[in-house]
Amino acid sequence: MKFIEQLRVLALMKWAYLAIFFIATSIPFVHAQAPNLVLASTTSTEQSGLFAHLLPEFTRATGVQVKVVAVGTGQALDMGRRGDADVLLVHDKEAEEKMVAEGFVQKRYPVMYNDFVLLGPVADPARAGGGDIATALKNIAASNADFISRGDKSGTHAAELRYWLAASTDRKGTGYKACGCGMGPALNMAATTGAYVIADRGTWLSFKNRQDLVVLVQGDSRLFNPYGVMVVNPVKFPHVKAREAQRFVDWIVSREGQAAIAAYKIGGEQLFYPNAGVGQ
Repeated sequence: MKFIEQLRVLALMKWAYLAIFFIATSIPFVHAQAPNLVLASTTSTEQSGLFAHLLPEFTRATGVQVKVVAVGTGQALDMGRRGDADVLLVHDKEAEEKMVAEGFVQKRYPVMYNDFVLLGPVADPARAGGGDIATALKNIAASNADFISRGDKSGTHAAELRYWLAASTDRKGTGYKACGCGMGPALNMAATTGAYVIADRGTWLSFKNRQDLVVLVQGDSRLFNPYGVMVVNPVKFPHVKAREAQRFVDWIVSREGQAAIAAYKIGGEQLFYPNAGVGQ
């Protein structure tokens, strides 16, 4: 009897173990997912190498992973208008302030700046070189020299259009070509065809295929290029990861984030200058 009782207990234990195993394997595993966000930004911040330097430091500090969508500023702002990004880092102050007024983003925070430069062949056949961007563009148009425009509604393209307006010329010359492309491809086109092009200094400094392109115009105050960062409004788009986005904003305008921006250099030359807290 005692032996039979022991067998019965063992059988019950076996069924209990099987039941526990079945329940455990029937429950799906829940993997803890690291917090993350989508950052819509410009091709200049991506192609200059800034994000490759900056974002690992942000992730180490906060644990938040960042997916970058690098497009022209106009496209990045459109992503914000659709709620397709959590945070925007762009460089068209007028368009950014319009986004704030329309309620698509909560606030614009100044974060950094660099400047635009006019590049062209070292021979400078249009005699565009000097310190005045408007005069340079007048000369390019008058000589029908090749000029590559981004033509993509980016911050750089918006700036270029302002400079043409300042040049007070109704024509851009027969050599004007809009590529509808990012800064890197536009630079490659200019380098291979001997054309003029306007670029942000950060992308230019990181650009390798220069051939005989050189800086012809720089230092004009109109070439100032400020960047702003903005959280997409969660009131309009409840799915936006506003908490993680605000952590990114808080970090990049903090002393730590600003120091990381200042530390990014190529060939000993600083590409971006932090200016959080400044009205730019």
